[in-house]
Amino acid sequence: MRRVPLRRILVLLPLALVVVVAVDNRAVLGAGVGHLTTARWPWLLAAAGVTCLTWVAAAVTRQGAVVDRLPVLRLLATQFAAGAANHLLPTGLGASAVNLRFMTVCGLPLARSSAALALYLLAESIARVGLLAALLVAFPDALRLGPLLPPGGLTPLLLGAGAAAVLAVVAFTVVRRLREAVLSFLRTALGEARSVHARPARMLALWGGSLAFPLLQASGLVLTGLALGLDVPPVHMAVAYLAATVAVALVPTPGGLGSVEAALVVALVAAGGPAAVATAVVLAYRIITVWLPLLPGALTLGALVRRKII
Repeated sequence: MRRVPLRRILVLLPLALVVVVAVDNRAVLGAGVGHLTTARWPWLLAAAGVTCLTWVAAAVTRQGAVVDRLPVLRLLATQFAAGAANHLLPTGLGASAVNLRFMTVCGLPLARSSAALALYLLAESIARVGLLAALLVAFPDALRLGPLLPPGGLTPLLLGAGAAAVLAVVAFTVVRRLREAVLSFLRTALGEARSVHARPARMLALWGGSLAFPLLQASGLVLTGLALGLDVPPVHMAVAYLAATVAVALVPTPGGLGSVEAALVVALVAAGGPAAVATAVVLAYRIITVWLPLLPGALTLGALVRRKII
């Protein structure tokens, strides 16, 4: 095993996965590129710029989740690489694994790194759902989901969530080792959260970045919609994006590939957009935010692995 070039294999693995995913989604790629050629480029360039800012927001939030100071440039590069990993593995696992490894290499114990990761995910989820709720209260007519939801469509989801909750409670009660592990993690996580919120700079970075991240993502979709002439108010497009991403978080596909596109099209149609134009906008948006950064992100991931940063 010592003769096996494991690190070289890990360097090449992200590139191989990019090729596999791209070939599997070649029809989507072709359609998306075709729509980009008919768009107004100033809006598309603005969408690309906003996409770059999402990595900055993610880096700020990651730093806000830990008291220790992380190396800025390496942290930013890690977020770029984590974006590629997130589109190659089931939702959230790729980015979480990359960031967990990065924090442990930076010297944080595994327990604290895991607690910081959980705090980041919790803050980002609260900010996204809270922002969606606030916009729906301010613009109650932004989405018209009534005719698009199948009758009884939520029942299986609610039953599944209830069954999972019951199983979790039973396992926590019966399995002693699991209970001890969960309680130990919760103590570490609560201690890390208290330490972070005791420092105003860290607290501002955590919650400010968590709020900026979904706002920047929604802005990218809005700018792409403007580039392709989607006849939907910008705020309604933003609401559609947030609603779609909150819904698709329950679907464990790599980076949401496939499920995100479908959910965004449905949400934009529910916001009042024509189906054909909404589809074109979603394909163009995913080209900008997923496919264009995927190859350089995979190369960055390989470079970070080779230099033992992750």
